[in-house]
Amino acid sequence: MGQVVHTLHEGPQICGITSLAGEIYLLREKERDQVEVYDVISYRLQRCLTVPNCRRVIDMTSCEHHHCVYISDHIIECIHRLDVQGAAMRWVVNDEPLCLSVNAAHNLLVVCQLVRKIKEFSSHGNLLRELTLPDDVVTPWHTIQLTTGQFVVCHGGGKDAVNRVCMISADGRHIVHPHGGQPGSDTFQYDVPAHLAVDNNEFVFYVDFLNLQVILLSPTLHYVRQVVSCDKLKAFPFRLYLDVLRRRLYVVENEMLSTNTHSPPTGRVVVLSV
Repeated sequence: MGQVVHTLHEGPQICGITSLAGEIYLLREKERDQVEVYDVISYRLQRCLTVPNCRRVIDMTSCEHHHCVYISDHIIECIHRLDVQGAAMRWVVNDEPLCLSVNAAHNLLVVCQLVRKIKEFSSHGNLLRELTLPDDVVTPWHTIQLTTGQFVVCHGGGKDAVNRVCMISADGRHIVHPHGGQPGSDTFQYDVPAHLAVDNNEFVFYVDFLNLQVILLSPTLHYVRQVVSCDKLKAFPFRLYLDVLRRRLYVVENEMLSTNTHSPPTGRVVVLSV
């Protein structure tokens, strides 16, 4: 089990977390100052950045090579790009973007759930390619591309027949390794596997959203252990970020509904040593 070393303060619901240049970037659902920047050692708030003209932020990732963060906007179907000084640009995805990651070529991968596609963009928004996922990969949430070129994809939710994490071929056409199956709460059953993180040895961490846990899988997607159990969490785990250098796993947890009818649901980040 991961050991909790810190908890970032509660506030508006959190849509994404990443790090860049020795700082933690936290994306909250609010009208301005959506990005909170914290020191990675002291966890003290350093500054806030505003994403201009955004409507509904969904996820965030970063690129050390291009010194920027990317934010997906579900309503206006675009990607916002912020550099470390807060300078912003955006581009249209032409589908509803969901979760994000950056691959070894420093390009942005965007999951478009409704059309079951992965779109790859350059750092300034040029569409490089798009892959349609296999027919039985329904309701994809997030993908990370491995050094082999293969993709790890988590998918499933609602009334879907399967909730899984799959390794998919580099051309996007074939499932190489599946893990999971019929949704549920028993051992080796999952309920909305919604977000991923991969370490340098290609072990896979993923959020099991409705079962309130984080699971670790081997590079061939065999079950290794539970990393975070429901007793470590106050709410539903939503996003993950793994700081490989410092061996810190950041788990975003959000309330589904506020217990106080006069205030909106809140979110916080649990930081674990793994």
